[in-house]
Amino acid sequence: MMFFGYFYIGTIFLLILSGSNTFPIVKIITQPIGLTPCELCNLVLPIAKTLIARNESLLMEELGIIICQQLHLADDAVCAGMINEYSYVLIEVLRLSPLSTYEICGVAFDCLPQADIPALRWNVTLPSPSQSVPSLASLSADDLPSQSILSVLHLADLHIDIEYKPGSNADCGRPLCCRDGLPKPGETGAGFWGDYRTCDLPQWTAESMLKYLVQNEKQIDFIYFTGDIAPHDVWQQTQDKDLNEIFFTTQLLTETFPNKKIYPCVGNHESAPPDLFPTSNATSWLYSALANQWIDQFGLEEQTRDTILKGGYYTTMIAPKLRLISLNMNYCTENNYWLFINSTDPLGQLQWMIEWLQYAEEHLEKVHIIGHHPPRMCMVSFSWAYYSIVNRYQSTITGQFFAHTHFDEFMLFYNETNSTQPISIAYITPSFTTYPNVNPGYRVYTIDIGNSVSVLDHRTMILNLTATNLYNKTVWVEEYSAKSAYDMIDLSPQEWNKFVLQLENDIDGEMMGLVYQYFMKSATTGAACDRMCRKKLINCNLKTARAQDTTFCSAML
Repeated sequence: MMFFGYFYIGTIFLLILSGSNTFPIVKIITQPIGLTPCELCNLVLPIAKTLIARNESLLMEELGIIICQQLHLADDAVCAGMINEYSYVLIEVLRLSPLSTYEICGVAFDCLPQADIPALRWNVTLPSPSQSVPSLASLSADDLPSQSILSVLHLADLHIDIEYKPGSNADCGRPLCCRDGLPKPGETGAGFWGDYRTCDLPQWTAESMLKYLVQNEKQIDFIYFTGDIAPHDVWQQTQDKDLNEIFFTTQLLTETFPNKKIYPCVGNHESAPPDLFPTSNATSWLYSALANQWIDQFGLEEQTRDTILKGGYYTTMIAPKLRLISLNMNYCTENNYWLFINSTDPLGQLQWMIEWLQYAEEHLEKVHIIGHHPPRMCMVSFSWAYYSIVNRYQSTITGQFFAHTHFDEFMLFYNETNSTQPISIAYITPSFTTYPNVNPGYRVYTIDIGNSVSVLDHRTMILNLTATNLYNKTVWVEEYSAKSAYDMIDLSPQEWNKFVLQLENDIDGEMMGLVYQYFMKSATTGAACDRMCRKKLINCNLKTARAQDTTFCSAML
């Protein structure tokens, strides 16, 4: 009887650690017994490790599914799917990780500063600044591109759901709805063009949005596509399913933009299970497919193949004197539990980036960086090392473009020794999907590549989903242009910092309300964000680009 109780607790641990997608389940389990997630984790993890050592992991999985179903933590399909997908990885991580129980729980549930964990502390080596490097202004006219302005389309977080069913249950209790079942009494079913609830984008809506893009954005020079292809049906992801969805989306984009180069990066939903990217060759099934499709269909150069096959990252020239570095940020986040085994610069990606930034500096190139996760959402050592790299190469890096949050954000980078001196800006582009509770949309950046090689402006377009469903036709809105809406002289880090200071000085004002409205892609108004919400948005989002950085965000934690 005692041993069966151990299995019970061990399976609870498997459930609560089955990825960030199940975190609400943790609260359901912990609240009735008066324990925090960390306390429960510290209680059951040693038992789980003991059961693994006794080779009882299969029974743990079976009991975990039964317990999940009996406690109604999710429906039967989600219980079975999540545990079956994640259990192998979690068992291997518990078997091989050098982290203690206390440390694993602290990282998994963000209740322990990662800087206090010796095994997670590491840094990178940065070269000294190059001597007497001339500026772009000193180049002759022959060295500079003939076209000085580029328009760059940024597509982020597509999450197209080919199983979307209008009129179905949009509040089903699963990680993804709008696929089957009838709506509850008194509730409306899934809208034809999409839904604000727990639903991704219907295929026909995505195709209509892309058609609008082609017809109305005539000046697009090339495209940044920062990943996340599969819908949020995280309990039923398989390698074959992911590859089919990647192939479908690649075909859709290349048919929509047959004469445009598309520069992609890897999203966390490209793997099966989502978020989990081992540093071994176990991900070769994914990277082989991406290398072929990115090179053959998106137009990347053949020389990018080696690093794509190694880890889904690459560098290439995208304009004269403008280099792109595409990072695989899945090797930075604690949701990738493989990093609990070894998180030190996975695959040597940051050191590789430093080498290319050094090359760019010495050869008078400017650099754009694209990635899926913003560095603020990385593990601490990676995040702070990335921040140091941006500080060191602030004159070379002229654009940073991320995604993942689905919201409209930016992040300021400051001098590491002077937190009042802004040195760089990173943009987090809002999602193409509606998930969760946002209007779908896209963004176009205007880039000066003739002299400063900087972002001049960005313009965000959204599909008004309420009006689109009401009138049964797509209703597009030019939500805002950054320079115009925020009355900015330019989009330099200094101007963004000045703008943020203005927001702080008028925290209850209309402009701050507008910032929150745009943050939510106009699915709600600024009135929905109270004073504490506004302060947190400024200090923990707009002014913080490092994980667990309390420089500005401490009062909000």
